[in-house]
Amino acid sequence: MLHELLLALLGYTGDLIIDVREQQEQSGAQIPLSPDAPISQEPTFKLAPDVSFVQPSERDVIERIITLGFYYRELDRFAAKSRNLSWIRFPNESPLLRTSQLLKGKASKQSVYRRAIANGVVEVLSVYRSAVLHIEQKLLSDSLPIVATLTQGLNKFFVLLPPLFELILEIERDNIYGGKLLNLLHKRCHCGVPELQTCIQRLLWHGHQVMYNQLASWVVYGILHDPYKEFYISSQDDRDSEQESAPHLLEKLTRLSVADTSLNDWHLGFHISLDMLPEYITLHVVESILFAGKAVRVLRNPSPGFQFKDGSSHQQIQRGFQRTQGYTTTISFQNNSLDSTLIGEDLLPQAEADKIESMLQDLKESSEFHKRSFENAIDTIKAVAASHLWQLVVVRADLNGHLKALKDYFLLEKGDFFQSFLEESRQLMRLPPRQSTAEADLMVPFQLAALKTIGEEDRYFSRVSLRMPSFGIALKPSPVDLPKVKVNKDGDAVGHPDTSLEVSLDGWDGISLEYSIDWPLQLFVTPEVLSKYQRIFQYLLRLKRTQMELEKSWAFAMHQDHIDFAKLRNDSRKSSVPQHRRQRLRPMWHVREHMAFLIRNLQFYIQVDVIESQWNVLQSHIQNSQDFTELVGFHQEYLAALISQSFLDIGSVSRILDGIMKLCLQFCWKIENDESNRTTSELEHIAEEFNKKSNSLYTILRSSRLAGSQRAPFLRQFLLRLNFNSFFEATARGVLNVVNPRPSVSVLQ
Repeated sequence: MLHELLLALLGYTGDLIIDVREQQEQSGAQIPLSPDAPISQEPTFKLAPDVSFVQPSERDVIERIITLGFYYRELDRFAAKSRNLSWIRFPNESPLLRTSQLLKGKASKQSVYRRAIANGVVEVLSVYRSAVLHIEQKLLSDSLPIVATLTQGLNKFFVLLPPLFELILEIERDNIYGGKLLNLLHKRCHCGVPELQTCIQRLLWHGHQVMYNQLASWVVYGILHDPYKEFYISSQDDRDSEQESAPHLLEKLTRLSVADTSLNDWHLGFHISLDMLPEYITLHVVESILFAGKAVRVLRNPSPGFQFKDGSSHQQIQRGFQRTQGYTTTISFQNNSLDSTLIGEDLLPQAEADKIESMLQDLKESSEFHKRSFENAIDTIKAVAASHLWQLVVVRADLNGHLKALKDYFLLEKGDFFQSFLEESRQLMRLPPRQSTAEADLMVPFQLAALKTIGEEDRYFSRVSLRMPSFGIALKPSPVDLPKVKVNKDGDAVGHPDTSLEVSLDGWDGISLEYSIDWPLQLFVTPEVLSKYQRIFQYLLRLKRTQMELEKSWAFAMHQDHIDFAKLRNDSRKSSVPQHRRQRLRPMWHVREHMAFLIRNLQFYIQVDVIESQWNVLQSHIQNSQDFTELVGFHQEYLAALISQSFLDIGSVSRILDGIMKLCLQFCWKIENDESNRTTSELEHIAEEFNKKSNSLYTILRSSRLAGSQRAPFLRQFLLRLNFNSFFEATARGVLNVVNPRPSVSVLQ
């Protein structure tokens, strides 16, 4: 019986010690359970009922001891199943077939983390087996073996094996794997039993070995090695693979160029898997890990088009290699591979990669997980990756030059170019845009303006292209909106046939620019960033167009006035028509001057107080920072400040400004087409609306809500220019206090 008891302690039952579960299932001869059989919920090792020579007290002691054998067997079954590699049937199968099997989910039940934990369980079980062997030797050497020897030698395992059994039972029942398994082990480490705590910490150490290996692969080489989706960084392709078959996914990846793949990886390719994120690792740290891995992928996989733009020494090596080998097609391909490798090593030197790997190796060799050390190491790794990415984007890719080009064209820094463009396209923009040819119509004045103002030294202009997006809902123009409308004696409007089209004049407000961005600048100047530049550009172009029309209307009026004066001198009959028109339109010039005053000050405020000021702040940040993530944040703050201080984020203000600019354009067109008293009444209506909107604008800008916002210091400068003689304050107070509406023209006089 002693030998059978020792065998039972190692999980082998017999005639005297039986497994109740096997006995019930077979109702006769005991057959060992299959490896795939589920884990029993409670111990099933018992003394056979027909054993009568054992006292009841001894039976209790023996049944208590043999529960260790049950725990050992179940733990050993769990370890064997988790470490089973029989699913690798074909060691020489092709990678494509293996990938297709992974995509189909054939190996989804495997877990690298469970295998690691199983290795730790095997270590504990080996200590237990050694203890049983030692007890056997001791019993054999003892002349009178007693059960107390078993109890004394195995008592410490009653502290270890039952909690380990509960652990694997929870793992199997809840199908816990990956980061969830690490989180479970970390929680179980917090207990008051030193032996058990040491044991669980050893299991957690085995799990962390897998995590550190995956982490090293990600932040050192930019490779996400996670075949069973257990890491807290996951790939977007994993989601796509669930919806697409292997051939379609493979074809999709083949179509992407290196640059497209790099951009897709950076913006959409990888994300944080919160399900696999252990609670003891903060989200901020994982975001740093995600960034570091993506940065390393970019640095190690430069775009082929970028290799010929870099002027460093590796390009000279390339030219020397070409002179030596010749310019055949085969050599050219080898040359590109060599150059790409050289660029990758230059962008991320191997010494830096070795430094990162050494830091992770130190963490890996530590017997315990120290949160502070882990976070410090990740912060250092992120700083290294961000510094080299900054060197790539800012220095090698000439980020500052491209930012200056965006400022020149999207923020209208090149005022002479846009002044020339608006003058060349002025007559075209007097007519509603034609949906089919609007963009082509604008290309002629755009190119003429470039020939006049853009020199050959501006190498960024070739990246700028003019776009006129397709129109949305057609809007029926009102009679006030239509330019170049002449009224005949019968009061009928006659003019260009295009004025009957149901397209609003605001269709020209859709003019936009496109800027061609090469790798790796797309990592910095994203489509979202370009859309913000686009929004500011359209606003500034409308403002400049309005300012130019106000100036042109004054020049036109002076020219017309000189013609009328010459006619008046040369007319012997002294017709009173020109003189009457001068007297009738004289009040309107006060209105025009107030319009021009408001538009000029708004334009000066945005271009000088906002754009130029924020540009200087951004330049100081670029000079003082060598961190890519910081630079992205500074640029986002720069764009946010431009939008905020230009009032584009305040719907009420932006709508009033749009209305004011539209009224100014209508006013200018009516002045130039004045031939009747009907036009004068329309001008008075426009003047009245302008007076209301300008006063409303001033009232909103002086509100307490805006006075306490971040734009307050810049807003005060704008208000000071507008209200330097208290005119706006007086008129705004008058509009609020009077009961009866007063004519705007008389007030403006």
